[in-house]
Amino acid sequence: MSFYAAPVARLIEEFERLPGIGHKTAQRLAFHILNMPLERAQKLAGAISEAKSKIKSCVICGNLTDSDKCSICSSPKRDDTILCVVEDPRDVVAMEKVREFRGLYHVLHGVISPMQGIGPEDIKIKELLERIREGNVEEIIVATNPNIEGEATSMYISKLVKPLGIKTTRIAHGIPVGGDLEYADEVTLAKALEGRREI
Repeated sequence: MSFYAAPVARLIEEFERLPGIGHKTAQRLAFHILNMPLERAQKLAGAISEAKSKIKSCVICGNLTDSDKCSICSSPKRDDTILCVVEDPRDVVAMEKVREFRGLYHVLHGVISPMQGIGPEDIKIKELLERIREGNVEEIIVATNPNIEGEATSMYISKLVKPLGIKTTRIAHGIPVGGDLEYADEVTLAKALEGRREI
């Protein structure tokens, strides 16, 4: 039995479907929206509707865009000989914030995860190979997350790409800046040692 009027209960229920949102947070969000001026609530609803109807995947890299090609793929200033392979469009944003990478991206939209029934054919690996064959790519930087699925995806891509004569690298993993060695786990320390470079 719901203690709320049906529209409020539905709003709470919809918020609960969002990742990381429990019942209490869903209630808070619902009541926050109910306390907003109608105009602001309509702007929020309009922004959600517009994003859902206008945002699509870039036809080249798979990043989110509101046109056929994203701004990165459209830019003549980018180096098309280097491709950074990431799991998710949010990873493109993370890499761009660093302002160090001037190449192009390829978004896989997931990683290989046999436990979840996700194989290589379920993510954008075929499209990656097509881009390599059609373009003038000289290096692939695999920037998947440093977990089991990310490592498996990285190894799979490496095995497919290396025979094509393309340099394949992996982003380094290790101790974060400002971190203490005593708090780092063994895997992180091992990766930090593995990725060491001359100073």
